[in-house]
Amino acid sequence: QARLAESGGGLVQPGGSLRLSCAASGFSSSYYWIYWVRQAPGKGIEWVSTINTRGDRRYYAESVEGRFTVSRDNTKNTIYLQMDSLKPEDSALYYCARPAERSYYLEIPKKNVDMDIFGSWGQGTQVTVSS
Repeated sequence: QARLAESGGGLVQPGGSLRLSCAASGFSSSYYWIYWVRQAPGKGIEWVSTINTRGDRRYYAESVEGRFTVSRDNTKNTIYLQMDSLKPEDSALYYCARPAERSYYLEIPKKNVDMDIFGSWGQGTQVTVSS
């Protein structure tokens, strides 16, 4: 069964860093574009970052550009989101997700993402940025 599992969230002070991991199981993540999205309390789901199958094309939301870095290790079937210079407004539940189809670039909205457009996603990992 295809599964994604996020980890690495936690409580961090403003300006701090966290690295989120997205571990894939039951399928080879190397065939899929991977998306990071997040949901803050009381808000819709927001797109954060996207990485292609080879890891040489990366895209970021304007709000995280220059602070977050997405990467992947296809030998470990894992995708990462390095988050630096964290701000309180980065506090959210972070999810990784993939399309239903291999090698398929899924066009998604920047705001109010409907998770049903993805083929699979994890349970999320909580990031809280607070002093």
